[in-house]
Amino acid sequence: MTAQLPQALAQYFAAKNSYDIDGMVAQFDDDASVRDEGQEYRGRAAIRAWIEHATRKYRVTVEVKDVARDGGRDIVSGVVSGDFPGSPAALRYAFTLAGTTITRLEIV
Repeated sequence: MTAQLPQALAQYFAAKNSYDIDGMVAQFDDDASVRDEGQEYRGRAAIRAWIEHATRKYRVTVEVKDVARDGGRDIVSGVVSGDFPGSPAALRYAFTLAGTTITRLEIV
């Protein structure tokens, strides 16, 4: 990796890779938003529902390959493996942080 993951992101990916729903949700701000597969999720309750659904359906783990800063966002590139066609796949996660919490996540 070219840079070290901020603590919230390191904790998010550690929780994701162990299917720890509470650990993933805990990294998000109360008013955070997520954009994934063309859908928008806003607020911790909606983000929890999205995480629960995606975890059950895809059982994804992420091997982080790189992290870089771009315009106030942390762009994490990783190899995603799970129960989906085309696994494994390369994805990028664009995180916006405020202090120690995630305020925005876009998965592309």
